[in-house]
Amino acid sequence: MKKITQTLLILIAFVSCKTAQEEAKTTIAPVTSAMMETAVIYEANIRQYSPEGTFDAFTKDIPQLKKLGVKVIWLMPIFPISETNRKAKGDLMVHDIKDAEERKKYLGSYYAVSDFTKINPEFGTIEDFRELVKAAHENGIYIILDWVPNHTGWDHKWLKTNPEFYTKNDQGAVIYPEGTDWTDVADLNYDNKDLHTAMIADLKYWITEEGVDGYRCDVAGSVPTTFWEKAIPQLRAEKALFMLAEAWEPELLKEGLFDMAYAWEGHAIMNAIAKEEKGVKEWSTYMEKMSTEYEEDDILMNFITNHDENSWNGTINERMKGAAEMLLALSYVSPGMPLIYSGQEYDLNHRLKFFEKDSIPKEKGNMWSLLEKLGKLKTSNFAMHGGKNAANYKNIATANENVLVFTREKEGQLITFVANFSGKEQKINNAIKGEYVNYMIDEKVAFTDETISLRPWEYMILTH
Repeated sequence: MKKITQTLLILIAFVSCKTAQEEAKTTIAPVTSAMMETAVIYEANIRQYSPEGTFDAFTKDIPQLKKLGVKVIWLMPIFPISETNRKAKGDLMVHDIKDAEERKKYLGSYYAVSDFTKINPEFGTIEDFRELVKAAHENGIYIILDWVPNHTGWDHKWLKTNPEFYTKNDQGAVIYPEGTDWTDVADLNYDNKDLHTAMIADLKYWITEEGVDGYRCDVAGSVPTTFWEKAIPQLRAEKALFMLAEAWEPELLKEGLFDMAYAWEGHAIMNAIAKEEKGVKEWSTYMEKMSTEYEEDDILMNFITNHDENSWNGTINERMKGAAEMLLALSYVSPGMPLIYSGQEYDLNHRLKFFEKDSIPKEKGNMWSLLEKLGKLKTSNFAMHGGKNAANYKNIATANENVLVFTREKEGQLITFVANFSGKEQKINNAIKGEYVNYMIDEKVAFTDETISLRPWEYMILTH
């Protein structure tokens, strides 16, 4: 009798577990192109999002992110991190530190994965992860995982079971990726077709077993395109997905491959605009270049910060200073999908530690209200569409090289963006005479004078 009872309890637990997994998979409509037109994507740094650094602490805030127009949450890697060759700081490895207590504070890089099918215990349990996915789906938000296909941590089982999966030097020793300082990871060799099979199987696991909605693929351009041509169609055969490549190469956005790539060049130009090293000419040239290099249904992710920029290159305020708000607005009104990085919504103003525990502020200030306002426009106005059927972008020439003016139009809806790309007051001949609503301040405006004056870094999003 006791054995029968135990068997029943195990069966009940198994059924309950499967039910929870099925709920996570079925509480949201499939990914569609229409969703991508109006989506804001949020990069979640679980370790630093809260003092606890857990899935649970993040999950409870998901309804708040919905208010910002977030429709896709990209979770930075959630997998266990290798202990072997774990980085501490700079060129220092954890094993170089003699003090045992000091060693404990270095948690390693998320991108040194020891197992692609397990959860990092630092963040919680697989049940906690499932609750996160379920909460996101219930709020109409899709979950994509940060996948690291280019390399593994030095603890990964493949180094023992399948050393042929790795790149080796002339002496036959496995090496880290050439041309990098990523000494905490071992480089994978995609000449080996059995590696393709194993990697695709691990990718499928999270889609079929845990109901995730796609992937952000780390350094996707460093992995042969032939692998993606094999892998992504197999993944899409399981369910509709959203696929983001950390790359710029147009060939990765060909039919059936990735939906979105990084607007790296646009981001670099934004940083240079903030320093007044580049201006309207360079931005307009960039937009023209994007329209010719990429196909009409290609999507680029626009951003003023992300985990790399914040930790290694500086905060928004460090890099963009007084131009930050204008450039944020530009990242929303330009064709593409805007990104919010953890803490950005709370006016994060310090560089988050990468290998250690840190935390973001959690008080709503100026940035929250800006993102909420921009998110509302992004999700409600056809002229803000930035996906596979993006709204038209038309540059309006001005005689002032420091002032950018362009329109976006789709299905009878029109917005006009006007921005001063300098830290000095500027004037332009009035090329936009008429009546509008200055959206960000919700005020009716009429441009009747022959000239328009703009304060340093001033911008306007004009709705009609």
